[in-house]
Amino acid sequence: MPTRIGVYPGSFDPVHNGHVDIIERCCPIFDEVVVAVLHNTSKEPLFSIEERVEMLRDVLADNPGCRVESFSGLLVDYMRQLGARTIVRGLRAVSDFESEFQMALMNRRLDSRVETVFLTPKEEYSYLSSRLTKEVFLLGADLEGLVPGAVLERMRQRMVRD
Repeated sequence: MPTRIGVYPGSFDPVHNGHVDIIERCCPIFDEVVVAVLHNTSKEPLFSIEERVEMLRDVLADNPGCRVESFSGLLVDYMRQLGARTIVRGLRAVSDFESEFQMALMNRRLDSRVETVFLTPKEEYSYLSSRLTKEVFLLGADLEGLVPGAVLERMRQRMVRD
């Protein structure tokens, strides 16, 4: 029987507990979950690709069914390289649905074998986004309980250096 691989793509800048929750929900569904950190040149990241991959690997160290990689270019091309057919996306609110639906349809148009599965995070994380997390952190908010401890420590270190 072929391995069922779920690919959870994103910028993960920074990874927050909503991401972790979605990843943990994927693990029982797939034989392997690939957390795919996108190199997105249109965004100004807080952390480099290498730092984000390293943080995710640290956070997911106790999840043997997960692996973390980075990629650039079209997601469907990356999925072909992996032999994967399922994209996992998190939906926080109805407002996410329209853009996620458009991306799912485009990915299916680019490769008809690709399907997108939508998962919702726990309610306490349903409002979290990397953008919002960064913004409130830079304005001095406490993110305890919203991002993994190791990520929060790195964010604090980043603020001291900059």
